[in-house]
Formats: sequence, structure tokens, C-alpha cells
Amino acid sequence: MVKLVGQLLLWLRGGSLKLLVIAGLILLAWGVFAPVGTLVWWVQQGAKFTGLRKEAPALPQGDRSTANPTEDSINCYIVFLTGVGDFSANQLTPGEERFLDRLVQFHPNCVAVRDVFPYSAANESLGGRRFLAPLWRFAQEAEGWLEGLDILIKIRNLWRFAISVDDRYGTVYNQGIASAIVERMSAESPIPASSEPITIILIGTSGGAQVALGASQYLDQWLNAEIPMVSIGGVFSGTDGFNSIDQMYHLYGRRDWIEDLGAILFASRWPSTVGSPFNQAKRQGDYTAQVIGSQAHDGNEGYFGPAPQPGGTTPLDATVQAVNQLPIWP
Repeated sequence: MVKLVGQLLLWLRGGSLKLLVIAGLILLAWGVFAPVGTLVWWVQQGAKFTGLRKEAPALPQGDRSTANPTEDSINCYIVFLTGVGDFSANQLTPGEERFLDRLVQFHPNCVAVRDVFPYSAANESLGGRRFLAPLWRFAQEAEGWLEGLDILIKIRNLWRFAISVDDRYGTVYNQGIASAIVERMSAESPIPASSEPITIILIGTSGGAQVALGASQYLDQWLNAEIPMVSIGGVFSGTDGFNSIDQMYHLYGRRDWIEDLGAILFASRWPSTVGSPFNQAKRQGDYTAQVIGSQAHDGNEGYFGPAPQPGGTTPLDATVQAVNQLPIWP
């Protein structure tokens, strides 16, 4: 597989037109077959998720120790869903890891759920038991002039983002992500069985914001929880989730042009679509957009980047401060 890909790339170097043609064909093929994995997951689950049941999936026992004094003190879960460049459920960038570590330090009654892969209904990493796993690993590890192959991973994940929005497949896909969130929440710290609601803070960056919104409607059905949502440079439609979350905060940097795409591409976010859930949330004060600095969408000057800024701070510092100051913490 790897040898074949290498030969194909050598052939493509002979002309940009060839590259554009092949890229277009790959893009269309992915669009045709992208829902297959979601439908296979659905079939394998059987009646467990019929869309008619409102109770949560069976919860496993916690399999991780927590740094907090007692599990009884945990009433808050920070669920982080990363962007389309992600490769697996446990491969956050160093900046993303530091971001979550600092939030947990500020709020010891919270635990961070880091291992939900928002681009697989089965929460399966690209390097797992997949037919194309060798290709994804090759693209992830490529160096030199092949380094740009990680665009294949982004294209692949973008199609899963599109499935989350799609009216035909989104219901299935978003239930799968919600199930993975509940499972990993319980694994991080067993979900309390008390009558008091827990707090589930959904934090999504880039395409992860849309997936988080799609999953929120099932979390709201299954769990006794308050669900605030934080988008950090997120791209999302104006339909899913706005009737399920309690409040949404969209944080973005002045140099992030990618986050603008959601407002351009999705008619449900246009001001003229006055009846959309998004516009209703805006009118009711349940949606707030806020500039938090000069961050770009990603990289060293992105939301979780380490690039020095005037005053000795970093983009990551500004992002942590902005999220920590939101009125979402129990």
C-alpha cells in the first residue's frame, strides 16, 4: 500500500493538472463512501440505539484514577473535541493538553475527557483496525516533500464533519459520538447517580464544535445535566444542538478566517433565516460571540500555540483566560 502511494505521488509530480484531477476524484469518492462506516456502526449496535430510547447507554466502571481527593467531589466534565487535523482519540497537540490541564487546575471539581475522536461514530482512531489504516499512518508520519500528505486526513475528517450536519446520516453519527462521550466520561470518573444535575462543558475547536453540537441533543436526553457549549474557532451550522445546550459561547481570534466559513456556508446562520435555532438562540441571548485576541486558526499563533506575544504571554494563555472567565463553571 505504502509503495503504491509513493509511486502514485512520483507520477503526480509531473503536472499540477494531474494532481488536481486525482484530488477531485478522491474527494468525490470519499463523499460517496463516507457514510458507510457510520452505517456499519449503526448496524452493529442493533436495537441499542433505535432513536426511541431516551436513557443513556450502559455505563462502564471508571478505569482511570483521578487527581482529585475523592470521586464524590466530581460534578463537572470538560469534554474536548478537536479539529479536523486530528488523527486519533488520544493524540491532542501539546498546546491542547496544556489547555485542559490548566482548566482542571483552576476547577478541581472537573475532569477532562480528552479521548473522544469526533470523526468516527465508533470512536476508532484512523490508525486502528481499518482497511485504509496504512494510508492514514503514512500520511500522518510523512516527512520532507511528502509532509503535505496530512491534507488527506483533513479531507477525510471533513467528510465526517459533513455527515454530522447531514439530515440523512447525522442522527446516527451524532448518537455514536454522544455514546462515546458518555462512555469516556464514566471511564474518567463514574457519573454521579444523585438527583443533582452534573455539568458537561462541551468544548469544540474547528469542526469539533459542530460534532459537539450534534451530540448535545442526545446527552441532554440521556443524562441529568446542564450543558454549556464553548466553540474555540469553531465551524458549525445553525441547526443542531441549540435547543439542547444551555448556553453557547463562540470565541475566536482576529486572524482566524476559517471560523467565518460556518456563517458563510450554512444558510441556517444567515440573518435572513430568522426562524433557525441559531438565530433564535441569538435573539434569546443564549449565543454569544467574542473576540479573545489576535489568534490564527491553528499553528504556533493559533488558539493553543506557544508563540510569544507582547507582555510575555502566549495565544494559549489568552485562550485559557477567556474560557476560564466564562460563567459556565459550577
